[in-house]
Amino acid sequence: MTKLKLSGIVVLAVLLLGVAPLVLTDHWLTNLGKYCCWAIAAVGIGLAWGRGGMLVMGQGVFFALGAYSMAMHLTLESAGGRVPGFMVLYDPLAPLPAFWEPFRSTWFTLLAIVLLPVIVAGLLGYALFKRGVKGAYFAILTQALAVALATLISSTIRETGGDTGLSDFKYFFGFVLNDPANKIMVYLIAAGLLVVCLLAVWQLYRSRFGELLVATRDAEERVRFLGYDPGTIKLVAFVISALMASIGGAMFVPIVGIITPAEIGAAASIFLIAGVALGGRASLFGPALGAIAVGWGQSSLGSTWPDGWPYVLGLLFIVVILFLPKGLSSLPARFTAARSDAPPATVPAELEEVRS
Repeated sequence: MTKLKLSGIVVLAVLLLGVAPLVLTDHWLTNLGKYCCWAIAAVGIGLAWGRGGMLVMGQGVFFALGAYSMAMHLTLESAGGRVPGFMVLYDPLAPLPAFWEPFRSTWFTLLAIVLLPVIVAGLLGYALFKRGVKGAYFAILTQALAVALATLISSTIRETGGDTGLSDFKYFFGFVLNDPANKIMVYLIAAGLLVVCLLAVWQLYRSRFGELLVATRDAEERVRFLGYDPGTIKLVAFVISALMASIGGAMFVPIVGIITPAEIGAAASIFLIAGVALGGRASLFGPALGAIAVGWGQSSLGSTWPDGWPYVLGLLFIVVILFLPKGLSSLPARFTAARSDAPPATVPAELEEVRS
């Protein structure tokens, strides 16, 4: 089984990194890159929710930390040392906000993408897990944070662009984003990071930590009696999940070309949860493939029927939870089990007489 999963990662890497750039148009390659960003965040949700039992309904917070860190750097890079245009519209004489200045640095931006979610998730997780907050209370708290952050960004128009968001990025660390070759490069980085995240989670699943995480999900008190701290185990998984969401958000910005509060609020977080549930939250590939599938559905059906897409997504989530609680990834195992439980075929009496 271990070799089979590793082979699956290799096949997925070949399809994403080798085949897709050759056969897809620029439009669909950009869309696939966007789906890969969501899939990176979904892999982290699979670790926290599927293996750890933590329903993280506020991954939009960490997606936003990575996305806005990258967006601020790209905005300053495109402005060429001047104050960004959207700030000048509101106050031509206003200086650049102090918290924007460090994002002129490439290294500070990359460190912020990695360290900000780790710090925020570490503090939040410590405050919640050490006090035994779990289940619906944990889900509601994390979702409330996503709503609060989206509302805060919407209300700070001069600093973050508000509901309009940040857009019109011209460069990506010195590379011109309008160049088709550079667009493929950015896509390959996102797809490569998805493969790396899958490899990391695959290694975690088969490690001692992965076993303890599943044990904490299924029998938290027994893990505590064995001398382990369930709060620390869940905290590590939560921090890793937050880091992956931040990485996905960071790559989302140069691929899509815009980031707004709509991409990080409660609806966006539920969108990721629905993809993970569809694919199978406890499996290795289920969260990523589910996020890609839901992303494709949003691009296809959402563009032709935008008002009805949220209802379709909600109905899909309900159907999966009721009838396929382990997601689509459980179908092969259920089919095999059904075949093995089927009664053996009976031999007709006529054939028995012939045999005798």
